[in-house]
Amino acid sequence: MAAVAQCVRGALRPRLPLHPLLSAAIRTSPRLLCAATQQKNTGQNLEEDQSQSQNEQKAETSSAEKLLAEEKAKLEEQLKEVTDKYKRALADAENVRQRSQKLVEEAKLYGIQSFCKDLLEVADILEKATESVPKEEIKDDNPHLKSLYEGLVMTEVQIQKVFKKHGLLRLDPVGAKFDPYEHEALFHTPMEGKEPGTIALVSKIGYKLHGRTLRPALVGVVKDP
Repeated sequence: MAAVAQCVRGALRPRLPLHPLLSAAIRTSPRLLCAATQQKNTGQNLEEDQSQSQNEQKAETSSAEKLLAEEKAKLEEQLKEVTDKYKRALADAENVRQRSQKLVEEAKLYGIQSFCKDLLEVADILEKATESVPKEEIKDDNPHLKSLYEGLVMTEVQIQKVFKKHGLLRLDPVGAKFDPYEHEALFHTPMEGKEPGTIALVSKIGYKLHGRTLRPALVGVVKDP
């Protein structure tokens, strides 16, 4: 009864002027008035609870979205780092492959370098042998010397063909410009009619193997008078 009286007093508290019939109904039905007042208050509380719940849900959603965004940024950064490492590893592997291929090719080209150097001495001996034979002695009335000389010449020609087949070429640079990568100067001398810096004399033939100097030519170089 006390609660009903409190509800009636709250409802009868002067706010706005009431219609006489409504006022009479309130006085005659205090329980009905109390129930209506409680229902109104309950509706207001429900609205407040729903509004608070929605705000909490929004806050939770915003926090979750923030965490997801941070996690996404971390994963993207990790993906970028892994991708960069993968690309660098591919580049390193390609460089190793190219270097290895180059070494294999050079081994094929220059693997006979030591053998060629040894053969050069044989070629030098053959050349000196043919040059040492007096040309005036090579006659039909001296068939033994003639046959020997012709055999030496043929051997020298054949060995030069073999050299050329394997990329070994002669360097006989008389009249050419001195090149420190292909020639080795034994002396310098003034010489009329010759341009300074050119090669006047070749003391020993040089050789190149596939474009690389195997043995420099020993030369005399013209200098200014």
